[in-house]
Amino acid sequence: MAVQFGLAMRNFVGPGETPDVDELLAYAQRAEELGFESLWVWDHMLLGVDPAFPVLDALSILIAIAARTTRIKLGTGVLVLPLRNPVVTAKTLTSLDHISKGRLIVGAAAGWYAREFDAVGVEFKRRGRIFERNLDMMLRLWTEDSVTLQVDNHNLRQAVLLPKPYQSPHPPVLIGGYVGAVLRRAARMGDGWLTYFYTPEGFTKSWDKVLAYAEEYGRDPSTLSSTNQLAIYVGPSKEEVDPDMRHWLSTEWDVAGWSDSTIEHAICGTPDQCVEQLQAHIETGVDRLVLIPYRYQPEQVELIAREVLPRLTA
Repeated sequence: MAVQFGLAMRNFVGPGETPDVDELLAYAQRAEELGFESLWVWDHMLLGVDPAFPVLDALSILIAIAARTTRIKLGTGVLVLPLRNPVVTAKTLTSLDHISKGRLIVGAAAGWYAREFDAVGVEFKRRGRIFERNLDMMLRLWTEDSVTLQVDNHNLRQAVLLPKPYQSPHPPVLIGGYVGAVLRRAARMGDGWLTYFYTPEGFTKSWDKVLAYAEEYGRDPSTLSSTNQLAIYVGPSKEEVDPDMRHWLSTEWDVAGWSDSTIEHAICGTPDQCVEQLQAHIETGVDRLVLIPYRYQPEQVELIAREVLPRLTA
């Protein structure tokens, strides 16, 4: 199956800015018209102190987009799952899956920003365990007729979640993160793995681990999918646009220095240069590339759709 191309959305903006809902909806509708496979939104409750980064709620935005589109898939890249009540989230995601008629992709991760965990009242140091608990509860509510379970402060007594998700048995769940425990979690509990800002070499190293772990757990590795999120800037030349791209990525994005996530992944340059760089990612066997246009400029979306993707999909 050919690689799919998704597009990231600007529900998360830099300090001093405000996400524009009308622009987001127009952007989503244009992405569908241009033939992108999927749209992806970011998720945080709170981000930053001084400066703080404004973020519109991921699921609220996707619900609005679902009602205004018909074909394009809708993904969370990624939902910070420990911050959300699992029963409420299972219900909301099920509703979104129905509103979109089965176009939802759930990207989820354990999170990294301690301040928002403290604000929500969730123990940051237990976020990995809470992630697994929440995901397990959601999967059971989606797939079982009745769930009886008591864990932590959750007491499900013959809990019945209806309707079930539009997709059977449930929307695909991609688990995001970098460390070995997360890669194992993706192989054991997820339908695939999602990461961002990985070079082809870094992606291949971690994806090979996910596939090997899947075999350890007795799962068929071929049933898992992979997604990598990449920033892209189409311009006159790589030399001309690279400084602006580096400044954007280094001032508005978080990259874990101990991981293989790096701003060196950035795709930039002429259409031919971008095609060459993206081709190296395609050759890794990745299933989906989610492109993050430079500052989400509409003209960048048009250039990517008109000058870059046709040369790759051909």
